[in-house]
Amino acid sequence: MKLAKLAFLATALAATPIAASAQDVGDTIYGNDGNPIGTVTVTDEGTVTVDTGTYKAPLPRGAIAERAINDAGDMGFRVEATKAQIDGMMEQQVAQAKAAEEARKAELAKAEAEAMAKLEEMLVVGAPIVTADEQPLGMVETIEQEGEIIVVKVEDEELISLPRTLMWVDDDGTIMARANYSDIMAAAHGG
Repeated sequence: MKLAKLAFLATALAATPIAASAQDVGDTIYGNDGNPIGTVTVTDEGTVTVDTGTYKAPLPRGAIAERAINDAGDMGFRVEATKAQIDGMMEQQVAQAKAAEEARKAELAKAEAEAMAKLEEMLVVGAPIVTADEQPLGMVETIEQEGEIIVVKVEDEELISLPRTLMWVDDDGTIMARANYSDIMAAAHGG
């Protein structure tokens, strides 16, 4: 998780000034209830990542105070939150990230379905095909093997076969081959 996604931790955890050398890997971070939250696994200039046993929680370095005393009287580092609160915040962030990823995947699937429907509608005998480098390739001569092979008549009346998966429709409604003209012709001639 990026620190930006967990910015709310900075406001949820009251900051106390710390020494510049505080929180080394392996240090234990305690909660404001005196119980351990977890162990520091990674540090950088602004973030201390604490393994709570459930999550690897990036905490703002400024939110960690020195000289905490736990129930055993040990000195350590602490934050103004409990392990349950940190884990709860992380669980919420993970759920939000998962929901955002699912929404992104749904949008991509919708766009792909719309593109395939548009291609299905436009890919007919006589339709012009343009290459990825925007050169005219030719016209659809036939569609074979249950629509999976597109036979294109190029300028010199030569017929070349292309897989349907090579085709797509751009935003302007042009049927495009997902390869450059020279690559298509080289493949068609065994080169």
